[in-house]
Amino acid sequence: MRRSATLPKLTPQERKPVDTCARYLLNNAKYLKYDDYLKVGFPIATGVIEGACRHLIKDRQDGYHWG
Repeated sequence: MRRSATLPKLTPQERKPVDTCARYLLNNAKYLKYDDYLKVGFPIATGVIEGACRHLIKDRQDGYHWG
């Protein structure tokens, strides 16, 4: 994520959400064992969240950019 923010030379303000997200993921990595959770049948998200993520990813892949 950080590399994808560095390559297009984002401004510090444009980069801030990326850095915030990356920091959160790194700080919480020990809790983010989704592959293990799925193997034992635990749900990892609600349908609403999964749907929102699917649409966000589709928007990004289709070239829609925020901001």
